[in-house]
Amino acid sequence: MLVLLGFILVFHIATAALLFIATIDNAWWKNDMVSTDIWMTCPNNGSQCDNVYVENYGDCIKAIQATMCLSVIFCCISFIVFVVQLFRLQKGQRFYIAGTLQLLSSLCVMIAASIYTNQQENFHGHLPIVTGNYGYSYILAWIAFAFTLISGVMYIVLRKRK
Repeated sequence: MLVLLGFILVFHIATAALLFIATIDNAWWKNDMVSTDIWMTCPNNGSQCDNVYVENYGDCIKAIQATMCLSVIFCCISFIVFVVQLFRLQKGQRFYIAGTLQLLSSLCVMIAASIYTNQQENFHGHLPIVTGNYGYSYILAWIAFAFTLISGVMYIVLRKRK
């Protein structure tokens, strides 16, 4: 049981790290001239980065920013709740609250990445070269979606066995 709990804690911390990197790092879209994310656009020549102008993108970029921030918050609260429930729950009860918060985090990441996927042409139409590829932060967001979904289900299925 101790090994399982250790695995779950490490898995949750890795998931939170993926969410933080996907939310903060400047690599949702890359091409030869610029790299951009949901917050800033940076030229690859080392010049100063520019903020993403929300008024140019409408409400889509606001929704992406908000849901990614919510996913990080839900994931961190879920970790705290899991640790508290670990010491407070009676034998045989399930970790429903931690699991529900983790599933909400998963839902938020899915919404953000789906909106970005659908609207990426609108976001990058003003860039010097429109062609490019999704960056590693975007890929990490989808991986974090899978990890938060798996850990949310694990928390709901997991019973306290002390």
